[in-house]
Amino acid sequence: MSFPQSMLHAAGPQAGAIEWLWWMFVAVCTAVFVAVLLATAAAAFPPGRRLPRTDSASDARATRAVGIATAVSAVLLFVLLSSSIVTGRRVQSLENPAHVEVRITGQQWWWAVDYPSSTPALNVRTANEIHIPVGRPVLVTLASTDVIHSFWVPQLHGKKDLIPGHDNTIWIQADRPGIYRGQCAEFCGHQHAHMAFYVVAQSAADYARWIDGQRQPAREPADTTARRGQEVFLSSSCVMCHTIRGTQAGSRLGPDLTHVASRLSLAAGTLPNTTGHLAGWIADSQGIKPGNRMPTIAVPADDLQALVTYLRQLE
Repeated sequence: MSFPQSMLHAAGPQAGAIEWLWWMFVAVCTAVFVAVLLATAAAAFPPGRRLPRTDSASDARATRAVGIATAVSAVLLFVLLSSSIVTGRRVQSLENPAHVEVRITGQQWWWAVDYPSSTPALNVRTANEIHIPVGRPVLVTLASTDVIHSFWVPQLHGKKDLIPGHDNTIWIQADRPGIYRGQCAEFCGHQHAHMAFYVVAQSAADYARWIDGQRQPAREPADTTARRGQEVFLSSSCVMCHTIRGTQAGSRLGPDLTHVASRLSLAAGTLPNTTGHLAGWIADSQGIKPGNRMPTIAVPADDLQALVTYLRQLE
């Protein structure tokens, strides 16, 4: 499972402004680099074999050259400074009353994603995956429960830190449908490199269907094996950390599993969300992502198969 993660393929207005600034700096710096090389070559290999001149005319020419170079450098620095200021204003200019609100909470090493509602029963919680409607500003509130993390979706915006005890905000917007990979950009511990997430940009209709589906409780087991899997889940230590709405499991220490089968990945982008990977994660999460806070659970093979069958039906 591979999705693009490059600031040079912008998919939103803020990332587009950042990409434009990047190309501006590249163009100016390249031009200066080439000019310096040409000047150095001209000084090292002067035409003909004339002896160096030390008269006043030569000194005047050198003074003019230095003055011109200084003036050009000042102008270029002013251009770069002005471009940076303009870009800074552009990336903060998405305030719009008709926006979507999302709250992201960084933890070692995964992301809790909440969609608040004025009606508590309509609140949505998921993990490591952010769904947004195309063409609408999204106000993302950022918080952390442990250490400093950093929220970064290169194709949509720059970086923003998540600081314990202090909420930050960032605006993002996707101009076209797609799946955009994000990453924690601040070293936050042993599994920092395995703390990814995905932003899924959808049409307004698809987003509305998704959010309505997420508000529903978990579906009832569809067969005997799945019912056995639900019993295994509810009678094990899984309920000490996870929520499955519609059941007695209601802990918020770990990711909400109510619709876990609909997600793209497991363990914050570490594994594709497949049956085999899910079984492997339950059986030996520490072997896959050492140091994560999910303890190893000794589940007999038959019970593990039933448990995986149950979880794979939670779409």
